[in-house]
Amino acid sequence: MIELISYGVTLLGLIISWGVYKRRGAASGMRGAALSLVPAAAAMTGVTDFVTGLVFSPVKWAGVVLAGLAVVLYLTSGVMLSRRAEVEEGEPAGKPKAAKGRKQPKKAVERSSGGASAAVDPDLAEIEEILRNRGIK
Repeated sequence: MIELISYGVTLLGLIISWGVYKRRGAASGMRGAALSLVPAAAAMTGVTDFVTGLVFSPVKWAGVVLAGLAVVLYLTSGVMLSRRAEVEEGEPAGKPKAAKGRKQPKKAVERSSGGASAAVDPDLAEIEEILRNRGIK
């Protein structure tokens, strides 16, 4: 029964492709014919039987769900093992490890300037010192 439907869809597609060939040219007609032949090819190779067996079989869907669960469990175990390795290296369990290649922000340094204390970044303090030495600030 499924094969008859596939052949019918192919025949209908080829008829429509002929009309498209007449209206839009050979390239569009050939593209339509190519797409129209797919259902017949699927029926002849048995792909349609496989797909209909998969779609309408609860046992096969249960297998798909189990495969998905296996993937989720595998990925979760990988995350858990990497966290365990971080803890064993000396990192506290609650503290996330810093990203590699990123600098940690420098802490502000208290510096008194004219009696008032201000929080200044050490890099900015160096720049201010250079400017002061050159008489700019």
